[in-house]
Amino acid sequence: MNRSIDAWFLTAVLCLCPGITAAQTLVVLNKAEATASLIDLGDGSVVATLPTGTGPHEAAPSPDGSRVLATNYGTRDEPGSTLTLIDVADASVAATIDLSPYHRPHGVRWLADGRHAVVTAESNKALLIVDVDAGRVDAAIDTDQEVSHMVAVTPDGTRAFVANIGSGSVTVIDLTDRRRIANIETGAGAEGIDVTPDGQRVWITNRAENTVTVLDVATLEIRQTIASADFPIRATVTPDGHRVLVSNARSADVAIFDAETGGELRRISLQRGDVDIEGKLFGDMFGDSSIPIGVVVSPVGDRAWVALAGSDIVAELDLTDWTVSRALTAGREPDGMAFSPTPVSR
Repeated sequence: MNRSIDAWFLTAVLCLCPGITAAQTLVVLNKAEATASLIDLGDGSVVATLPTGTGPHEAAPSPDGSRVLATNYGTRDEPGSTLTLIDVADASVAATIDLSPYHRPHGVRWLADGRHAVVTAESNKALLIVDVDAGRVDAAIDTDQEVSHMVAVTPDGTRAFVANIGSGSVTVIDLTDRRRIANIETGAGAEGIDVTPDGQRVWITNRAENTVTVLDVATLEIRQTIASADFPIRATVTPDGHRVLVSNARSADVAIFDAETGGELRRISLQRGDVDIEGKLFGDMFGDSSIPIGVVVSPVGDRAWVALAGSDIVAELDLTDWTVSRALTAGREPDGMAFSPTPVSR
């Protein structure tokens, strides 16, 4: 693979970006090699590479950021059924949690107690509540929808929203009573999902329709349907609730939306010339796109990281001037990521 750095990356790779310290770690899941890269955000170096299960897709940090939970989705032919728990400070695999008989875990979010997490199980059309410390599934809530993929949770922890790609819908789940409330059609290929910090709106990307849906949490009515670029695949709300970053896999860019009005503010191109599709999950599905997928925003909202699965790097965005500040090297086919304030002990 040609690992040359494009001109818009070159200068930034050499800079030490403000607001980022060595006491911060980015955990990047590499689907094609079943590993997790732990990157020191101070100097941008990979300080550890850990094994995961096959096809790790999504990662979520615990509330204190000391641990990261990764979902091992598997391959097209062999579904996965495990989670990998990573201790960031020790740069070690703390546990492997067997979810059997539940398969194809994908979306994951920790709950506020720091002990439980919610995980989607695509093969079972379910949202699982997992006791991470005990290493067991406490409950499985049926979505009754096809390809239940990603999950978001309201800040108060009372509701979960599951995006269902195959059904083009969102499932609303009461986490207190552990029951399904409703299934709401949003658009074909509903995939990416996030809840605003005030708990009032849910943003959903509908990849097959090239639209983004904004759902009202209180009424469960659709507030807006917004046109996006080609194949919107993730939505991430900034911590202040003012902006929403949407990664568009086929058009190789990130669109920035005003979270209140839904208006598009700007678009950041992430197209690169060193795309390598050999042996990767998506093959040539996205042509020569660099395939931006996973998006993580720093807790203070000054930086974002976008996994470019087709180029095996993570682009770091400066959200103060809306530029690409540097490229971070990851493993093959990076996808899900998690930010941790915890440094890796060296």
